[in-house]
Amino acid sequence: MWSVWLSVASLLIVIATHWLYRWRNPKCNGKLPPGSMGFPLIGETLGLLASSKSIDTPPFIKNRMKKYGPIFRTSLAGRPVVVSSDPEFNYYVFQQEGKLVERWYMDSFAKILHQDAARINAHKNVHKYLRNVILGHFGPEALKDKMLPQLEDAINKRLHGWSKLPSLEVKSSTSANQKKAISIITSELEERKSNPEIRKGDFLDQILADMKTETFLTDKFVIYMMFGLLFASFETISSTLTLAIMLINENPKVIQELTEEHEAILKNREDVNSGLTWKEYKSMTFTHNVINESLRLASVAPGILRRTLQDIQVNGGTLTVGYTIPKGWALMVVPAALQLNPSTYEDPLTFNPWRWQNISANVSAKNFIPFGAGMTSCAGAEFSKVLMGVFFHILFTKYRMTTIKEGEVIRSPALGFGDGFHIQFSAKLG
Repeated sequence: MWSVWLSVASLLIVIATHWLYRWRNPKCNGKLPPGSMGFPLIGETLGLLASSKSIDTPPFIKNRMKKYGPIFRTSLAGRPVVVSSDPEFNYYVFQQEGKLVERWYMDSFAKILHQDAARINAHKNVHKYLRNVILGHFGPEALKDKMLPQLEDAINKRLHGWSKLPSLEVKSSTSANQKKAISIITSELEERKSNPEIRKGDFLDQILADMKTETFLTDKFVIYMMFGLLFASFETISSTLTLAIMLINENPKVIQELTEEHEAILKNREDVNSGLTWKEYKSMTFTHNVINESLRLASVAPGILRRTLQDIQVNGGTLTVGYTIPKGWALMVVPAALQLNPSTYEDPLTFNPWRWQNISANVSAKNFIPFGAGMTSCAGAEFSKVLMGVFFHILFTKYRMTTIKEGEVIRSPALGFGDGFHIQFSAKLG
C-alpha cells in the first residue's frame, strides 16, 4: 500500500516539477527576453500594482530595467508579457499595428465589460468604429466649431462655484462621480430608446443609431463602453490636472508667465468679454509647454497593451543581443519609462515647461506618448489638451490659488495623483 502512495506522490512531484519548469521557461522559437515569470498563475502582478510616493517610473518597472535592460519578460494576471521601454522598438511596433501587433484588452478587463475576451478582441472594427465616433464628436474639428465655447462656459461655472468654497480637494473635484456614472448612463440610454423623438445630436445619439446596424453594440456593451470612456478620460484629465496645479503652485515663475500669456490674450481682443477663439487657444505657446510637461510627468497610463500576431524579432536599437517575442504574447509599452528617461530629458523629475522650447518633433514622437502612438493613438487627445488649456485660461485671468493642504504624489494604477491636495480659489479683484 505504501508503495502505491509513494508512486502516486512521486508522479505528482514529477508533474508539478515539469509544469513549474514550463511556466518559468515558456516555449519560444528563438531566445526570449530576460526576466522572470514570477509565481505560477499570478506571476508578478502584485509587484506591478504596488503604489509609489513618487512621480518616478514605478519601482516594478525601474528595478527590472536595471536588472534586465529595456526589454524584459514577466507574467501579469496569468498572461506572458514582454515589457518594453526601448523607444526605437516601440516606435517600430506602433507603426506595424495590424501586421505585427493588435490592440488587446486583458481577459479581466473584458469580463468587466461582460463580454467574452475573444469576441471583443476579434472585432477589429470596434476600435476603428469607436475612434471615428470619438473624433467626430470630440476631435479637432468638433472642438474648433462647436465645443470650445461649451467647454469655456462649463469651466467658468465650475470655477465660479469653487471660488465660493473655503477649500476643495482638487482630485475629487476634477473627476467624475464614478459611483453614479453607470446608473446615469443606463437611465439616459433607456429614455432615449423609449422616446425616439428625443434627439440631441450628441455622441449617444450616434451610438443609438448605429446599434441598428452594428451587431457588437448591445445595450450592456454600450453602457460599459461609455463608462469606460468616461472613466479613462476623466481619470486621465483629473490626475494630470491635479498634478499640474500642484506643480504650478510651487513655481512662481510658471504662474507669472502663464498669467502674462493669458492676460495678453484678453488685452488683444477687440471685445474683452468675448469668448475664447480657436486662434487664441493655438497661440498659447507657454500653456502648451505646461500641458506637455504635466502630461510627461503624470504618465497616467501604467502601460499600453498590444498582442503579438506573429513572432517578433527584436534587434538593434539599444540592444546588444537579439530576442524573440512569441506569437500570442502581450506586449506592454510603459510611457513613464520613456517620458522620465534621463538620457532624453535632463533632470526628468523636475517640472520644467521651458524644456519644450528645444525638444524636436523626432524626439517627442518616440519618447512622449501620453496618448499612445501610431494609428491607434487616443482619439480624445486633443479634447484633453483643449480642456486643460481652457481651464488654465480662465484660472489665470480670473482667479488666484492658495494651497490649504499639501497632497501626496502617489503613482498607482488605482490612485493616480494628488490625493488629499486641498486648495482655495479666490476671484481676482479689478
